[in-house]
Amino acid sequence: MKSPKTFDYFLLTLLALIWSSAFFNIKIATYSYSPVMIAFLRIFFGAIPVIGISLFKKIKIEAFSKEWYWFASIGIVNLVIPFFLIAYGVQKVQSNLAAVLMATTPLSATVLAHFFVEKEKINYIKIFGVLIGFSGIVFLFSDNILINENNFKFALLILVGSTFYVIGGLMTLRISNKENENVTSSILIWATIFILPLSLIVNYFNPSSAFAFIQDIHFSHRIDSTIAVIYLGIIPTGIAWLIRFKILKKNGLVFQAQVAYLIPIFGVILGYIFLKELITSKVIVALIAVIIGIYLVQKSSKINITST
Repeated sequence: MKSPKTFDYFLLTLLALIWSSAFFNIKIATYSYSPVMIAFLRIFFGAIPVIGISLFKKIKIEAFSKEWYWFASIGIVNLVIPFFLIAYGVQKVQSNLAAVLMATTPLSATVLAHFFVEKEKINYIKIFGVLIGFSGIVFLFSDNILINENNFKFALLILVGSTFYVIGGLMTLRISNKENENVTSSILIWATIFILPLSLIVNYFNPSSAFAFIQDIHFSHRIDSTIAVIYLGIIPTGIAWLIRFKILKKNGLVFQAQVAYLIPIFGVILGYIFLKELITSKVIVALIAVIIGIYLVQKSSKINITST
């Protein structure tokens, strides 16, 4: 891999800003759209640029090949479920909390990878990093100003959503030999196909506004919510993936993984700028703990990579 240059760091910062901007835009989207509709539109609009690139580069999309079940499974686990859970949770909690909670993804990945990835075994440094990071999250849940008995479960669902991202990432390793454009397009296609019938089935057994897809099809949504949900699909879901792929291809996974430090920081800042969200001392402490935890985990991983 080439040594990162100024433009590479610019792209990394841009990627962090784009992914961070998703949180306050999800919050704005919830003002007018149900969680399941937000998830559907995000997946639908996200598929457009990725599939467009695949067609332009004449890359075969294998969504309906003999391995369709992998693409379908990953689409549900890595997109449908987390997108829905995060949108559902952000209805009742601040977007900056979601940014901090989602920042635990590298920590969860460290634990799960130990059991499912042969070359990613945990060590004492990683354990220490995970403990520090999740200690910050436990501390955050004690913040009675921002998290109380009325929204506790919503914050917890966001944390669960981040874990599904990790599980989906591990599942993707089973088809890592395929081109990224093909895999991402196929996953997005199956996620789009599944989310509508899933929402109808769940709503039939448990009627709820969260799953009321049909009731959400009208033209009286708020303009800011509509702009937010379109942005969520095209930019953080579609365009961000293309930037991520460019960084990975040129600079590698270790460099790209540094985006994890910036996302919670930018998420907290953007939530304050655009939504005037409260930043308590416990949010700051949790943020610092998570960043330290991620640093220790990634430092340990970097040592392992260079020593093999």
